[in-house]
Amino acid sequence: MPVVESSYRAPWLLSNGYVQSILPTLIRRLDDSHLQRERIEIDDGDFLDLDWSRVGSDTLIVVSHGLEGHSRRPYVLGTLREANRKGWDAVGWNFRSCGGEMNRLPRMYHSGATDDLHRVVQHAVAKGYRHIHLVGFSMGGNLSLVYAGREAHLLPQQVRSVAAFSVPCDLQSSAWQLAKPANRIFMWRFLRDLREKIAVKAGRFPAQISLDGYDDLKTFKQFDDRYTAPMHGFDDAEDYWHQSSSLRYLDGIRIPALRVNARNDPFLSPACFPEAVAHQHEHLTLEIPRSGGHVGFMAFSRDSTYWMEQRAMAFFSQQVVEDKETAAELESA
Repeated sequence: MPVVESSYRAPWLLSNGYVQSILPTLIRRLDDSHLQRERIEIDDGDFLDLDWSRVGSDTLIVVSHGLEGHSRRPYVLGTLREANRKGWDAVGWNFRSCGGEMNRLPRMYHSGATDDLHRVVQHAVAKGYRHIHLVGFSMGGNLSLVYAGREAHLLPQQVRSVAAFSVPCDLQSSAWQLAKPANRIFMWRFLRDLREKIAVKAGRFPAQISLDGYDDLKTFKQFDDRYTAPMHGFDDAEDYWHQSSSLRYLDGIRIPALRVNARNDPFLSPACFPEAVAHQHEHLTLEIPRSGGHVGFMAFSRDSTYWMEQRAMAFFSQQVVEDKETAAELESA
């Protein structure tokens, strides 16, 4: 598939990647009072919290949030709303420890934890959804692409397409990108938020997890070496990054896939723009707007609708049309 020209144009004075990455979290507010929370108990003794926004459709949009995000972040709520406007049901699911209550097991979540996304998809299939489309942002985008590529043999036939935005598809180079001085504020915030969770885990599982020396950590390399890798069965940070980077699994994707990464995203390294791979891939479309920041893509509108949510729904609509055309051809054959 080609690398397509993007329709996104940043609002005047808002084309800076740092501005687009920070400002939406400060100014965007969307209503979440209509969401219906469901907790599903899973086979390893833990649970996942899902927030549903239903209109009565057999098509479902499954939304995966980013690192230290949750299902009620504005970009998730905006996506749920756009899906409903298209006449589709939508669900935002929370990674373990992200739904407002700490999960039960020592493990939490990570960029390659496709087992939990698969559980959500299987739960949706059991509810009777005939068409399922996946959309993820940042870490959730990487996770969705790993699932579609590495686990292609596990995907139920109901999963029709995947869209991913602001994807750190090469975790090693993205970790070093975030370690740069220009990104210090982002790194500090991630480590601050993760500290609260590690403190809870250390209190519950003191033989396995310790908070001692946490404040000396300054990079994801240090955090992943000490926590992510041992908590989730990896040898070290490099092993975790290698096994969980969606860049490795793009060739395995067999459903229509859209990746949108802004050229000025401060989190992403050059490796996160695999144009050569996209040109040779039958199912992958790569879109690289000049601006947009990290999970930004701001737009001025009365109801705070952003471009990336509309872009995801346009992509899914295209797949819906193609599926209907294919079904009609089979019936007439």
